[in-house]
Amino acid sequence: MCETIFSSIKRTHGVAVRARKWYRKFRELVVKCVVHNIKRAVKT
Repeated sequence: MCETIFSSIKRTHGVAVRARKWYRKFRELVVKCVVHNIKRAVKT
């Protein structure tokens, strides 16, 4: 289940993380996950 979600996020938002500093990378990943969850909530 987890790998399916990771694959979906990578397909829709891209594979690369563009940030350079660790806290910005973390923030970028969190935002990607939040956007993914919002899309799923709106879809249903």
